[in-house]
Amino acid sequence: MSTEYQDQISQPIILKRGTSLAAPVMLWLMDALPAVLAGGMFYPLTLLWGVEFDRPFLVLSILAATFTLAVLPPRNPTRQIISGRVELATNLLVRWAVLVATLLALGYVTKFSEEFSRLVVVTWVLVTPVLLVLLSLALHGATRALLRDAAQSRRAVIVGCTRASMELARRLSAHVELGISVAGFFDDRGSDRLGCSQHAQLLGRFEDVAAFVNGRNIDVIFIALPPGQVPRVRDLTLELGDTTASIYFLPDVSGFDAIQQRATNILGMPVVAMLETPFHGYRGLIKRLMDVTVATVALITLSPLLLGIAIAVRRSSPGPILFRQRRYGLDGREISVLKFRSMTVCENGACVTQAGRNDTRVTAVGKRLRRWSLDELPQLFNVLQGTMSIVGPRPHAVAHNEEYRKLIKLYMVRHKVLPGITGLAQVRGCRGETARVELMEARVRFDLEYMRRWSPMLDLEIMLATVIAVVKPDAAY
Repeated sequence: MSTEYQDQISQPIILKRGTSLAAPVMLWLMDALPAVLAGGMFYPLTLLWGVEFDRPFLVLSILAATFTLAVLPPRNPTRQIISGRVELATNLLVRWAVLVATLLALGYVTKFSEEFSRLVVVTWVLVTPVLLVLLSLALHGATRALLRDAAQSRRAVIVGCTRASMELARRLSAHVELGISVAGFFDDRGSDRLGCSQHAQLLGRFEDVAAFVNGRNIDVIFIALPPGQVPRVRDLTLELGDTTASIYFLPDVSGFDAIQQRATNILGMPVVAMLETPFHGYRGLIKRLMDVTVATVALITLSPLLLGIAIAVRRSSPGPILFRQRRYGLDGREISVLKFRSMTVCENGACVTQAGRNDTRVTAVGKRLRRWSLDELPQLFNVLQGTMSIVGPRPHAVAHNEEYRKLIKLYMVRHKVLPGITGLAQVRGCRGETARVELMEARVRFDLEYMRRWSPMLDLEIMLATVIAVVKPDAAY
């Protein structure tokens, strides 16, 4: 099971009745802190530098706090508590950078930035994230200490010994700060057949659950029976209605090769996402802001290089400067991908021959462009257009897609996200010709891994690795 799905199962953190409310208050403060600091720091900084806190600064404070709620929204409480200090600090700083880039871009477009003291704004940009990280780490440590208190924890039992339930027991044992301790399992099969984990022992059969729960002050019951035992789940739920314990159903979907597995609901009906995009909710906004910012900066910085390449391509051989190829984009919709023309032909039909080593169709200029991946630079315009991303699975020609979707399992799942100029597969060495199905399978595996693991930090790592990769000899030709 994915970590995100397990987070959904144990969310929210519910303390025992009658215990201190300090921990949930601290969790609320951690959620509110980014917006409070982002919007509230302008006033003391204007006092510090002797600048009037006028109407423009008031508007900026409100905008900063509002945008912060979009870029740094409240996190899953479970994810927030089990995060390490480095992960928490990195997450805050990356999102802060996105927030600052958004506000700077807005100020540049509207010319509103001319209304503010640059000294106050620069101080805000540099000082606020430091305070945000320090205060968040302090609240994080205090909250974890409170939740580790045995008096705050809830006792739980698990009905059904499955892969999913044993993994849940292992994770709860590893993260005592979540405040749930597993007393053991109940199952009609013997312990010799179950192979129960070391994190919980077999306590009895299904018929013993209700008596045990009432006699041992159990707070939580997880029912983890296979999908084929739905009638048994219903009967158990009715039997356990005579207890005061909270009851959760833990579906065993560990046998599925899922992408972005998570639990949610539609109009109050619980559903489990099995194959889903990682860019749901605010994550899509963060991804888009990163794309637009990086593409804009890159196009401005590289404009002299782009002009020089265009002139070189025009003089190298007859044909257009830019080559438009039909490829599949988000949700399998056809898009037109831009590239500098590097060959004497512009194949774009039902049969497309991949470029091979010493391919005679590649021009002299094209060889250099392909060697340094400079032929891909026009795709920055695709990014601004919204048909591509800076990082994502590389799009393939429509003809190749139709061929490989019949040969490779989950091939089309990679189209649940925007295709990218670069991707995890490319920085892991899967570039160039895919003459054998095995080579394409390797690409697809990395593409799916990217979708499972996506984070803003992963995108930044791939961008940096791409810059390093293009200066080394590799499979591109």
